Amino acid sequence: MTAKAATTTIPIVFTTSSDPVQLGLAASLSRPGGNLTGATQLNIEVTPKRLEILHELLPTANLFGLLVNPTNPYAEILSRNVRAAASTLGLQLHILQASTEHDFDAVFATVVKLRAGGLVIGGGEVFLDNRHEQLAVLALRHRVPTIYQGRDFALAGGLMSYGGSTLDSYRVAGTYTGRILKGEKPADLPVQQVTKVELFTNLKTARALGLAVPETLLARADEVIE
Repeated sequence: MTAKAATTTIPIVFTTSSDPVQLGLAASLSRPGGNLTGATQLNIEVTPKRLEILHELLPTANLFGLLVNPTNPYAEILSRNVRAAASTLGLQLHILQASTEHDFDAVFATVVKLRAGGLVIGGGEVFLDNRHEQLAVLALRHRVPTIYQGRDFALAGGLMSYGGSTLDSYRVAGTYTGRILKGEKPADLPVQQVTKVELFTNLKTARALGLAVPETLLARADEVIE
């Protein structure tokens, strides 16, 4: 958004896990218009699946937490969709909020107090950048099985990650950058929706938490981190 505000002429190629139309980055996916185009990956849409995966890992738990950023425009719909998934699975869901990284300690303390079986982390910038490492450390320290959106979380010691393929979205961005440098206009390049989703599991963290990961989950994992 900052780059868009800075120029309306210099071509910009973006990747995002949110709706670029709702964010104002493109007029539509098929005809973005303006000087921006790029790729969008699945995140909001697959958050209910994160709850299903965590439930598959922890079948005896009946209460789970969902962490959202209340300032994120998708917080309400994300919460509603995960509540619906919880209801279908016969689970209780407690919504927790964090608008900055300074809220994370209190969030995990609340999860422990609630005796929740695990925590699903929703989307939003407050959970991105280098904060996946902070979240992974807190989850292990408080012994809270946690699932996040990106591979970096699992690599940093988080238990599991499930979300759209960041690598595939970068490939699209790289291809588009090359085409623009050869003379094509961003307005003529449709925003591509990357549909591949990936599951990452950290077995070392699972063992530290005393969890046995079912073979069904290991078989579906795109990468098992030992």
